[in-house]
Amino acid sequence: MGTTKRISEAEWIVMKIIWKEFPLTAAAVIKYLEGKMAWHPKTVKTLLHRLVAKHILGTEKQGREYLFRPLISEAQCVKTEAQSFMNRVFDGALHPMLVHFVKNERLSKNEIQELQKILRDKKGG
Repeated sequence: MGTTKRISEAEWIVMKIIWKEFPLTAAAVIKYLEGKMAWHPKTVKTLLHRLVAKHILGTEKQGREYLFRPLISEAQCVKTEAQSFMNRVFDGALHPMLVHFVKNERLSKNEIQELQKILRDKKGG
């Protein structure tokens, strides 16, 4: 999935809104962000237009407004971002990254059991 462009932290905030419910107008995104982010409406519109330019969002004209909808799933963007992080921080190596997080993060008993199941399934497949 190398063709997916990375998105900024601010763009992630906008995308999480649109992935949750779409299609949305710029006004709807601005209203959703009121009280959550101290962004000027022009900032939100700029972020939306950047996402369109990156082909992460598509638009459809409806009357005098545009509806924004995702062209790429959240899972695809997460995969791209995770790969980029792993490449930048761990030189693309999965093992050191996993070891780092398992050693340094608190895990509940359920999370540990889930990880063990994933590893057992991976080993069997």
